[in-house]
Amino acid sequence: MLYFAYTTLIDPRHMEKAAPNASFEFVAHLPETKLIFPVKDGQWKGGLPSVLPESGNTVWGAIFDVPTKELKALDEVEAAEGRVRVKRSAMDRAGKRHDVVTHAFEPNGNKKYKPSSQYMSVVVKGGRHWSLPAGWIAGLEEYVV
Repeated sequence: MLYFAYTTLIDPRHMEKAAPNASFEFVAHLPETKLIFPVKDGQWKGGLPSVLPESGNTVWGAIFDVPTKELKALDEVEAAEGRVRVKRSAMDRAGKRHDVVTHAFEPNGNKKYKPSSQYMSVVVKGGRHWSLPAGWIAGLEEYVV
């Protein structure tokens, strides 16, 4: 199953710990999707990321091929932060669409929190590792204080 990673699971060490048999496939984005921070977490000391369909935006991430038996482990990791599995359509750099799963928070109104600097530093590290677009990485770095 193709999995779109944009949370701390984009970091190779985090992904390997949760799904040791997952393999990186390619970089892609969720078109017409916005990165939001709708839930505040005490452990991470700030807002945690989620994705929300919204015209005119895009969210970049890494696509992994995750064995079906290991998807449950990803569900558990993301559920610990409050996210649930959702289906999306990702687009690779060549413009080809792929059906993927990822995790997002259930809609909770218009709550917005200052992103966790510590959390986003892990996301930035993973994004750099997989060579996500420089402009996307620069935007994420603004959340790291």
